[in-house]
Amino acid sequence: MPDQTRNQWAGVAITMFAAFGGILYGYDTGVISGVIVMKNWLETFGTDPKGDGNFVISSSTESLVVSILSAGTFFGALASGYTADWLGRRWPFFKSNVFSTGVAMQTASTAIPLFVVGRVFAGFGVGVTSTVVPSDAPKWIRGAVVSLYQWCITIGLLLAAVVNNATKDRPDHSSYRITIGIQFIWAFILATGIYLLPESPRWLIRHGDMDRAVVSLSKLTGLSSTDPELELELEDIKASLAQELALGETSVIDCFRSSENKIRLRTLTGIFIQAWQQLTGINFIFYYGTTFFAASGISNPFLVTVATNVVNVGMTLPGTWAIERFGRRKLLLIGAAGMCVCEFIVAIVGVSVTTSNLTGQHVLIAFVCIYIAFFASTWGPIAYVVISEIFPLQVRAKAMAMSSASNWLWNFGIGYATPFLVNNVQGSAGLEVKVFFIWGSTCLCCFIFAYFCVPETKGLTLEQIDLMYQHTTPLTAGPYRARLIAENIHVSQTTKATPDDVNSEGHGSADEKV
Repeated sequence: MPDQTRNQWAGVAITMFAAFGGILYGYDTGVISGVIVMKNWLETFGTDPKGDGNFVISSSTESLVVSILSAGTFFGALASGYTADWLGRRWPFFKSNVFSTGVAMQTASTAIPLFVVGRVFAGFGVGVTSTVVPSDAPKWIRGAVVSLYQWCITIGLLLAAVVNNATKDRPDHSSYRITIGIQFIWAFILATGIYLLPESPRWLIRHGDMDRAVVSLSKLTGLSSTDPELELELEDIKASLAQELALGETSVIDCFRSSENKIRLRTLTGIFIQAWQQLTGINFIFYYGTTFFAASGISNPFLVTVATNVVNVGMTLPGTWAIERFGRRKLLLIGAAGMCVCEFIVAIVGVSVTTSNLTGQHVLIAFVCIYIAFFASTWGPIAYVVISEIFPLQVRAKAMAMSSASNWLWNFGIGYATPFLVNNVQGSAGLEVKVFFIWGSTCLCCFIFAYFCVPETKGLTLEQIDLMYQHTTPLTAGPYRARLIAENIHVSQTTKATPDDVNSEGHGSADEKV
């Protein structure tokens, strides 16, 4: 037993390391929030239209600099889907070295064009890593392990806020070059440790390498290669793969075809849950939070940004625990409702009090922090958990790539549009704090989407999730899921449960049975 426990945690440690790629995205996102308001950066890249020493950048330049990272991640995420099918799950990590090239460009630049190109390269590297966080973790910790990618993003954001606060007053280029250059460290750690990452057992089986698949699955589960439970899971994977191979090679179009196991619904669910995650408005805070707090009259916006990132990091941990305790669906509903209420309160307070009202400022900061807490413990990590679980192997790599690409596409759109919506300058809408009315409304839409489109997948193997989609809908999946768990039904078994077999009295509540 001690050896098995040690092996289990070795597998968890390997998967946690893979999630370290989130540091790249989180830090880069957080860095730009502070860099674009640093005095020396504005003097280097901005203009002084009034000749009074007050350097500024236009809304269009601000939009481009902030959002262009997400354009690079969009293409990186799409590209990773094809390389993952061809070369496996490990190799795309090597392409993250493109990220280092982008960092070098940003560090060396003294003009907007090179700085922007550097952010595109960095974004491509982030996009590649975003779709290859292992989805083959053992089911008992799969949700928590995949959630660690989101936790690493929050840590990256916090580190960036701390470094920005430490360097913001430096009088020369080092004020922003230090904060940007630190990203070389994260890229080096990721590239050095890549050799610890085992290949996906499902990918190995698909390519006929059964021996390596056994070793890989053994590392991920902590079970010996001769353990009956590991052999059952291998047979389950092979049975599922045999069904999918019978359908032939797949294309992107196949991700949207109507099928018995609802591939189209699952693909659209993955794409839209990532879109709605961005439409919660969270990256408004992490991209433009420092600017927003300064415009709201808060005396030390850099320090407040650090505080919001502390909340983000701290609340992701209980959220990671709660995912395996309470499930995905319930937390998505709670999170959407909580964010909706908080954002409407922020908007109402913002339009009701002046920027000189200290009490109003404190209320605004408090509810922004509560809003971040709801996001960090629900929609932040769960969106990644859902897309790691709901796709069959037949379209897994392509569907995950499109889902992650959806996240980056909306990230780019929101990042680009926000200055035009918020800034109170000519050519912009000047919504300022009223933009939270928009985010509150989109969070209401998040609640509706989760209620009708996201089933509970807690405690199920990937193959059991495929069975659930074949026989139920997301809204009615609870009793069938309970039976899959209670009777340990597998794809490889000749008799499969159907909805008519489910005893609603015996399995009325999934959460009570798990």
